[in-house]
Amino acid sequence: MKLVPGLGILTKQLLEKAGKVICVELDKKMINILTDRFSLYKNFEIIHGDILQIQLNKLIKKEKEEHGYTTAKVVANLPYYITTPIIMKLLEERLDLESITVMIQKEVANRLIATPGEEETGAITYSVYYYATAEGIMEVSNDSFIPEPEVDSKVIKLTLRKEPPVEVKSRGVMFKIIKSAFMQRRKTLLNALTNTKVFMSKEEGLRILKEVHLDENVRAEKLTLENFAEITNKILIDETKEKK
Repeated sequence: MKLVPGLGILTKQLLEKAGKVICVELDKKMINILTDRFSLYKNFEIIHGDILQIQLNKLIKKEKEEHGYTTAKVVANLPYYITTPIIMKLLEERLDLESITVMIQKEVANRLIATPGEEETGAITYSVYYYATAEGIMEVSNDSFIPEPEVDSKVIKLTLRKEPPVEVKSRGVMFKIIKSAFMQRRKTLLNALTNTKVFMSKEEGLRILKEVHLDENVRAEKLTLENFAEITNKILIDETKEKK
């Protein structure tokens, strides 16, 4: 599957190798250009629509059932301004995909493929790590494009995990906690989660951090995904006890 095909340079290469290439394009003018350019390819299909609105799970299921395809992959040069929403849609919808290979802004790419706890870790790093294993493929300098953008790009590959790397009682609660921790990333984890009411008091926060063996002065970017899962599970266990 090709998202945002542009003039079709990458699309042409995919058509030579893939069983079928489905492109999603919002611009009607580009649809006409691409349809004409690839009219001789029987394995080409283009869909007019917004990738953030399309039900990709149904599309993938339909193609696999009707044509017997065993794998599906996403390949795209993503517009910088909607990189994160598109990638999170592809991951959070738990699509029947083997991998996602995209070219995006280098700075964002480095954050996406970082291992939680590394220097470039951000909130999205944990989301990507939960759903996929990530690797950098190649860097692309800004002078490779016309017109020349202000930033360099990077191609990354996300291989979807069959099982998540941690056991957590609520994936949604864990990611809310991670988001809260990084909203005030210059503060300690204790202060950030207390200020955002994840911890109802500093005393509660100190107790939980002690129970999961974390220093009270640790900052969010130093935590592993396992650390956040432990905090989440502890909070949810405490809430269950209180209700009883």
